[in-house]
Amino acid sequence: QETGNPEVQFMRLDLSSLQSVRAFASAFLRQEPHLHLLINNAGVSAGGTTEDGFSLPFQVNHLGHFLLTQLLLERLQSCAPSRVVIVASSAHCAGRLRLDALGRPPPGLWPTFQDYCDSKLANVLHARELATRLQGTQVTCYAVHPGFVNTELFRHAPLWLKPLLMPLSWLFFCDAAEGARTSLHCATYEGLERFSGRYFTDCHLQEPWPPARDDRLALALWEASEKLVGLRDSTGSPSW
Repeated sequence: QETGNPEVQFMRLDLSSLQSVRAFASAFLRQEPHLHLLINNAGVSAGGTTEDGFSLPFQVNHLGHFLLTQLLLERLQSCAPSRVVIVASSAHCAGRLRLDALGRPPPGLWPTFQDYCDSKLANVLHARELATRLQGTQVTCYAVHPGFVNTELFRHAPLWLKPLLMPLSWLFFCDAAEGARTSLHCATYEGLERFSGRYFTDCHLQEPWPPARDDRLALALWEASEKLVGLRDSTGSPSW
């Protein structure tokens, strides 16, 4: 209604529920024969545990997007050239992935913030490994830092912290339209195919933090994520 575009359709998807992700993907694939662009944009910074037993930030920010991308990948390939854009964050520089405890809240004084940073590191590594696996398919992918955007990301922050965060966000953060620029750049700009798997900020290439360039860590995260979302069983066999 706001856009006046009758081609815009709303479909419910709750990334904190793997069942919801599967239901959405199934409904989408039945209804829509074409898919040329997937932007994994959702993100939360709240604590808590999902119905699947994972920490809320890590599931919503990484595992839900990982499963969604895998379920839609065949359609993206059949409609190639196509692109996947994964919205990460400069917060990935503070990420520390514990592969033996992936999806569980990290220890420390600020577990929710650390969990968010861990999920953002996972986003950058997801794009890196996805690009490796999609070489030669005409499906490319990009990780992006949108900038510090004044959205509702901090709506679940502790009450004592909100008086500090809210004025800062209004004074120094960009609005949502400005925050979408880099995502749209990677989604639409011609000639980016050779940069598949790379990290962008402010519509330009940028080298991410060293752990986000670790190909062995990217592969290990991929394999662990497959098991956690039920795409691979404990023996390592595909489980679709």
